[in-house]
Amino acid sequence: MKKLKLGYAPTRRFTFSADDAFKYKVEIRKKIESLGMDIDIVDLEGLNEEGLLYDDHINADLIAKRFKEEEVDAVFFPHCNFGTEDTVARVGKALGKPVLLWGPRDEAPLADGMRLRDTQCGIFATGKVLRRFNVPFTYVTNSWVNDPVFERGFTNFVAAANVVRQFKSLRILQIGPRPASFWTMMCNEGELLERFGIEIHPITIVDIQLRTKKIASSNSSELLETMDYIKEKLDYSEVTEDDVRRIAALKVAMKSFARETGSSAIAIQCWSSLQDAISIMPCLANAILTDEQIPVTCETDIHGAITSIMVQAASMNTLPTFFADITVRHPENDNGELLFHCGNFPVSLSVENKPKLRKHFLFDDHSPGTHEGEIRGGGMTIARFDGDHGEYSMFLGRARGIEGPYTRGSYVWVEVNDWPLWEEKLVKGPYVHHSVGIHANVIPAIYEACNYIPGLTPDPVDPTEQEIQSWLRGSDLARNKRPNLHV
Repeated sequence: MKKLKLGYAPTRRFTFSADDAFKYKVEIRKKIESLGMDIDIVDLEGLNEEGLLYDDHINADLIAKRFKEEEVDAVFFPHCNFGTEDTVARVGKALGKPVLLWGPRDEAPLADGMRLRDTQCGIFATGKVLRRFNVPFTYVTNSWVNDPVFERGFTNFVAAANVVRQFKSLRILQIGPRPASFWTMMCNEGELLERFGIEIHPITIVDIQLRTKKIASSNSSELLETMDYIKEKLDYSEVTEDDVRRIAALKVAMKSFARETGSSAIAIQCWSSLQDAISIMPCLANAILTDEQIPVTCETDIHGAITSIMVQAASMNTLPTFFADITVRHPENDNGELLFHCGNFPVSLSVENKPKLRKHFLFDDHSPGTHEGEIRGGGMTIARFDGDHGEYSMFLGRARGIEGPYTRGSYVWVEVNDWPLWEEKLVKGPYVHHSVGIHANVIPAIYEACNYIPGLTPDPVDPTEQEIQSWLRGSDLARNKRPNLHV
């Protein structure tokens, strides 16, 4: 995965202190580099003596040209003093990328009454002009450079921009049609392309069968490495050596098709034609690929694959997702629920040191290939991209792992804030029983990303939209500093 490229375009206006603007340009750059995010920064150095956006000395065309040539994914316009709002808006419009607007808080006036920057006033101006240019943007509360609210807002914006760039270049490898009885997995391929630019590359079960058999008959290094991985990480005592080889070959085959087609996610018809074709379940192969940042969704769930990419990107591709059925309520906890699938959760999330590679426990043929066991708990985000009747939304909710009874397959029991509310929202739709989980709070990043994806509405159940906005503004941080205004 290529690093996200961030355009850095600090701005000032001639009527205020140029020296202070330059000072803040350097200070802000140092701050964002200290945050440890794995990004590349493209600045304005060399375009003028200051490396700042101001007046007519450096115009919008030159800045946009540099950023386009460098293929930036987002642009940050820190207002180092009042700022040049018209040029900021022209650059934002020309690029069509996520835009971050922020400026460091102004100091007190000097002893003679003069002010050095008036940054906040300039931000008001730029916000209005960006609206005039129809440029969507993210705003972080006017704050000190080392204020936690700036760090929170900046890192969240970068994660949101990573979601947007991966969403807008998304191609999904579809292996086989949806299972005939799964009407819930219907999707509108033409509408996904027309509205969001999402491409689907279909191949047949025969395609994957032939390549899997060819790879299984070889001794390629990738096949042998995958077999070694399975034997090292899992208890495979319930299956044969030949089963391990075929499971590894399927994983290698799926990955090779993903590479060839430029696909970043896979949706596979995991039953039942595949078992007739190669006599295995794909669950463990799905799990290994998901751990390798190529998420695979079961039952040809295209919308689930889209969700997986968005959730993974919101973590800056640092954590694996897991694809789960939302299945049954906890027998004792009214806010508890079972997240489960037959055996596809990433091996790296397992509670056991050596989870079991087993035969499927539901289908009559009991084909081998399921990776079974509980995964770890902790805080999680549960998400689902879905839609019908031409309207699309993104379900978002927080959960935490809890104790629960043993069950077959890959699973984790979770508790949420208000299960009846979740259940009602999921039943009334446009959602289904499939969801994507990740062990991180990526809700604010996905919420912000929806600002840049026309036609996609964020639909948070916990936290609420108001709570997310409050968190992004840093209201919780400000509360500790707020004076008592009661008379």
